[in-house]
Amino acid sequence: MTEHAPQHRLPNQFPDRPRAGRRGLAAAVTTVVAAAVVAGVLAPGTASAAPRPDSVQQSLDTLVKDDKVPAALATVKGRDGRVRTYTAGIGNAATKAKVPVDGQVRIGSNTKTFTAVVVLQLVAEGKIGLDANVDTYLPGLVRGEGIDGRNITVRQLLQHTSGLPEYVDRDGILNAPERYYEPRELLDAALAQKAHFAPGTQWEYNNTGYLLAGMIIQKVTGRPLGEEITKRVVDRIGLRHTYFPTPGDMTIHEAHPKGYQRNPDGSLRDYTKLDPSWGWAAGAMVSTNTDVTKFFSALLAGRLLPAAQLAQMRTTVPAEILGDGVGYGLGLVKRPLSCGGVAWGHGGTIPGYETAGGTTEDGRAVNLAVTTIPNGDTSKRVDKAVDEALCR
Repeated sequence: MTEHAPQHRLPNQFPDRPRAGRRGLAAAVTTVVAAAVVAGVLAPGTASAAPRPDSVQQSLDTLVKDDKVPAALATVKGRDGRVRTYTAGIGNAATKAKVPVDGQVRIGSNTKTFTAVVVLQLVAEGKIGLDANVDTYLPGLVRGEGIDGRNITVRQLLQHTSGLPEYVDRDGILNAPERYYEPRELLDAALAQKAHFAPGTQWEYNNTGYLLAGMIIQKVTGRPLGEEITKRVVDRIGLRHTYFPTPGDMTIHEAHPKGYQRNPDGSLRDYTKLDPSWGWAAGAMVSTNTDVTKFFSALLAGRLLPAAQLAQMRTTVPAEILGDGVGYGLGLVKRPLSCGGVAWGHGGTIPGYETAGGTTEDGRAVNLAVTTIPNGDTSKRVDKAVDEALCR
């Protein structure tokens, strides 16, 4: 990528913009959560103070009470390695059932990091070249107005510098959430549009690069993408509650809060049952907050990639439309923390769910999910909650 300042385009389609490195979706978390920690007050006639409320729990409670998200869930791992889980709200708007502790959710664009890991494992095995062009693996497939697979590299697919247009039709997905899409159908939707810029000259978040990355994985390995992610990542580090849905699977397998979208009249539409085939390599997976933190912790600890490929993954280009100081690597976002240092992660948005999180070099980790796609102000508060959890 050229060194001049890129002209960014704000992503406005799901599976989302990277939440681990943004404020709202479109800005990085760099400030402390607004929810105050209330000091204990002496009760009349006693000499002891009331216990201080947990700041993470306060943040979730605020999201439910003030921002009207149906449910909020979080997993936090501290410097001491202790893992804590939190819930707030209701898991089912109709029955008012409790939120399952560490329930499964659709993790949207966190899937991109899983896909990038598999690509980089294949790079380490000599089966893919990061700076090889797309035509090396999918000859003649990527052609369109200003689009030529001979001029786009694998690295540019993973780093959102390819210039490819977006394939996601947001309204079509919301109106027909149970429809199945083939990857080639999605690619054709992208190639029917004009290129947004010459490869390597700008940065623009989109899902089409990861669609092609998934197709390259399948071409090189001769196996379905979901099987490769399961074998190479999920099973390898023991993510017991994480899976890549098989074709036609529209359910969430284990205990989970239902996912909703709010209608213009304020009512909720249930999007829990959804065919995530349109997300595929960019956003199809299901997991829990705890498994997501385990995944990013294992990745940063070098358990999934050799040092050389992990270094490539962590080499970022500016993506400051996602927030001051934010950088995007190969399926991995770096964002500054209000308390100093940085956190690595991604995040995801898909109808019914939004997730945000981050992991630090010293082992701190958090992932937070809400059961709707929130508006911009609510997204900022979600991101502040993540920052607070990592900085407390």
